[in-house]
Amino acid sequence: MTFADGAARAAGLAGVAFGWTPAAFWAATPAELEALVRALRGDTAVPCDAAAIAELKERFPDG
Repeated sequence: MTFADGAARAAGLAGVAFGWTPAAFWAATPAELEALVRALRGDTAVPCDAAAIAELKERFPDG
């Protein structure tokens, strides 16, 4: 499967599952598409709060 084939399939699935037009699909980021797919699958990941972000910054500084 080529990139074009995969992209066309993903665009079609996004249209069916989320009602996206091709323009909406191409304007979306991979993170936006992933968030919708996770929600559709029922994933219940909780976003990081300020304390978790502060801890990650301390543990993994950006040098």
